[in-house]
Amino acid sequence: MESGRTEMRMVDVIAKKRDGMSLSDEEIRFFVNGITDGSIPDYQASALLMSVFFRDMDERERATLTLAMVDSGDRIDLSGIEGVLVDKHSTGGVGDTTTLILGPLVAACGVPVAKMSGRGLGHTGGTLDKLESIEGFHIELTEEEFKEQVNRLKLAVIGQSGNLTPADKKLYALRDVTATVDSIPLIASSIMSKKIAAGADAIVLDVKTGEGAFMKTEEDSRRLAEAMVGIGRSVGRRTLAVISDMSQPLGFAVGNSLEVKEAIATLKGEGPEDLTRLCVELGSRMVVAGGKADSLEEGARMIHEVLGDGSALGLFRSFIEAQGGDPEVVDHPDRLPSANEVIQVDAKRDGYIQSIGADDIGLAAMHLGAGRATKDEAIDLGVGIVLKKKVGDPVRKGEPLAEVHSNGRGTDTAISMIREHITIGEEPVTPPALIRGDIR
Repeated sequence: MESGRTEMRMVDVIAKKRDGMSLSDEEIRFFVNGITDGSIPDYQASALLMSVFFRDMDERERATLTLAMVDSGDRIDLSGIEGVLVDKHSTGGVGDTTTLILGPLVAACGVPVAKMSGRGLGHTGGTLDKLESIEGFHIELTEEEFKEQVNRLKLAVIGQSGNLTPADKKLYALRDVTATVDSIPLIASSIMSKKIAAGADAIVLDVKTGEGAFMKTEEDSRRLAEAMVGIGRSVGRRTLAVISDMSQPLGFAVGNSLEVKEAIATLKGEGPEDLTRLCVELGSRMVVAGGKADSLEEGARMIHEVLGDGSALGLFRSFIEAQGGDPEVVDHPDRLPSANEVIQVDAKRDGYIQSIGADDIGLAAMHLGAGRATKDEAIDLGVGIVLKKKVGDPVRKGEPLAEVHSNGRGTDTAISMIREHITIGEEPVTPPALIRGDIR
């Protein structure tokens, strides 16, 4: 060891953060490198995570943590793709099928969308599972095929590959068992590190708020959005965010092929009002971030134009065909997987829809087989729930509240959950606002 040099010790890093001080860039990288190579034991890593949970991190610390996690593994080199690569991230929810709609919308505006998605755990499958509802669709492309397709069509979606952010994977596993998941700097750096490692030049964030969201309160959702936009700004990525409602499911469909059908309807201009509006809000930001529009108003006009003239729908058809899928599903959605039985759940009384428990509707769909509790669990692509009402709608006794699309698994449980968590009252209620915030 060189004369005068002091060996860094993890116990000192823990004590410093425990006492509310900012960690240096070197201390943060020492921690992330030690997590990655296994030289820092779990008990010390857990102690620092708990210190961060209580003491927070400033913007510089968050940015350094993010880049250190990026540098812990591979970076995807997408430099062969022309244009500004804009990625979108949603913090989750129920019935959130925006990626399937936004990809073609934004690509039709000339912004390249090179999307790498994972498989979803929870209520329904992830984007990959939804796309695999389309017969023949394959998510495996070589790096050259991926780049060529994005340059040709402006759109490709594949499964995540490579050793991206291994430090984040290790830290997330620890956070899960040490009650430190709900930490703004840890959530923000986790999300942003994956987007940066995957090659994004600019990032648009959809931060959900409400009963069906990861962040239940608008205040916490805003703090998370501001943290991620701050990290993006600090590391040279243009980052925009909206805060959107998830107190009830987005759109009407919850389930893989059902959501693909809803995405196709939306690209035809026939989709649910809330889903369409959110896609316009996010799409306009992606067009601005991609340098194709100077203002959100101009971006929204461009999105409406490609939605109205059919070019986004045509691009979706070409995208499906390019990745081996059956393009006929665009004109014949009945070719998608379907359930053996469709059961109507009727209202037991007159009144107004007071609430639709987003999490509980999602869990009801999971009981039917639409989602997975573990990464190895099989998904039934044809099952799910289609809502017939939204919060604030009037309803008459005997009118349908929802349809249950079932192959025999968990049907009674799903029906009883729907009845319990779609509440009807006598007084009219105002529907919740869809867009709750705009962070730039």
